[in-house]
Amino acid sequence: MDRRHFIKQSTLLSIGGLLIPSTFLSACRKETLFEDINYDGKVIIIGAGAAGLYAAYILKSKGIDFQILEASANYGGRLGKLTGFANFPIDTGAQWLHGKNSILGDLITKSNTKITLDDSETKYWFNNQLVNSLPQNTDIFEGDDLPDISYNDYALQKGLGNEYKYIVENIAGDQGAAATRLSVFGNNQDEENWNSGDNDFKFRETFFDLIDKEIASQVKDKILLNTIVSKIDYSQSTIQITDSNNNTYNADKVIITVPIPILKSADIQFIPTLPNEKTTAFSKIGMDAGMKVLLKFSNKFFDQNIIGGPICAAYADDSIGKAQNDNVLLAFIMGVQAEYLTSLGSDTAITTALLQELDTMYNGQATSSFVASHVQNWTINPFVKGAYSYSTIGMGDARKVATKPINKKLYFAGEAMNTNGHHQTVHGAVETGYREVINILNDIKK
Repeated sequence: MDRRHFIKQSTLLSIGGLLIPSTFLSACRKETLFEDINYDGKVIIIGAGAAGLYAAYILKSKGIDFQILEASANYGGRLGKLTGFANFPIDTGAQWLHGKNSILGDLITKSNTKITLDDSETKYWFNNQLVNSLPQNTDIFEGDDLPDISYNDYALQKGLGNEYKYIVENIAGDQGAAATRLSVFGNNQDEENWNSGDNDFKFRETFFDLIDKEIASQVKDKILLNTIVSKIDYSQSTIQITDSNNNTYNADKVIITVPIPILKSADIQFIPTLPNEKTTAFSKIGMDAGMKVLLKFSNKFFDQNIIGGPICAAYADDSIGKAQNDNVLLAFIMGVQAEYLTSLGSDTAITTALLQELDTMYNGQATSSFVASHVQNWTINPFVKGAYSYSTIGMGDARKVATKPINKKLYFAGEAMNTNGHHQTVHGAVETGYREVINILNDIKK
């Protein structure tokens, strides 16, 4: 899977054994985070995804009291692990490491975690046949003076006709969006800030294992699962948080790491209400439907990557990088395609639709060799509601506005709150958890 990011030259500083992009240290000196600091207040983190777990990890290293409130029955956020389906473990959420020039890249090196460069080959479903290459260049979404219009509209302007519709859908879907909603200008601006590297890697075990073993294991005793936050009252000096069972928790500072749809849908009541500029910023950040469907077969009839299907624009061989090689094909489905499959109403109907498409591509071999499927539909998860964030048309500086702390009490993290081009990624989420701890420590010192 190619996230289309270009490698950028960037200055990294090694602090406390972690490689930190220098942009995260622009507001503070090295010693601001790592000198001794005495703070007897309490920090509550809402959400035990990558951002929340890493923020907790850093707070623990500073001896600061914290607690994590997690709405679901599991920690990890949009990370997950499936065992028993194949003879190798499978990530049901994020699974590619997009570049090694990051906090997580450093952690992988230090922990000797096994990863493999994903240089798999791609075939395209184009004009009702599988081809090795496309007649026209589709690498048109980078450059100067790009318009703030959708990928779909820009592709048509550049002469990519209807026969390229699902190729373009795949390009946008790689960014978590429908081609009619993702901004050419906005996404290109995001790409220009990208500095973690241009190669994609897969884990011998799983991405979830890395986060679990190296980060979550240090803080999971402080996680309260099945705790759905319904209200945050920050009107007084002490912040009071209320959950759906009417239990209350007090904190001096709160780091909010929930996915952007949770903030957009006002599932959490804020007292006082958040500033209009903040809620407007939330509303401009996109996040579409997304799902992963794992299809197990008795024989490997499929190619490593298949791009351009009308039902699923991106299939990938899930055994790449694994120690074992069961025949598992991943259907990676975003945007309108994920919305359509969700509307079918059942995992069986979703699986059937995908098998029918693969049968068309491979002359009936999918159904004849089908063994089992597993559907991970992040769209219907009530605590996620989609895939990952993207830049909408007219978004402007919404991410920067969305991330601004409020009254030295509320701090916002999570992949959608990454303003350095690394949103949509686990390492981007981790960076925001780190950033907000820096902001808290700076505010404590003032």
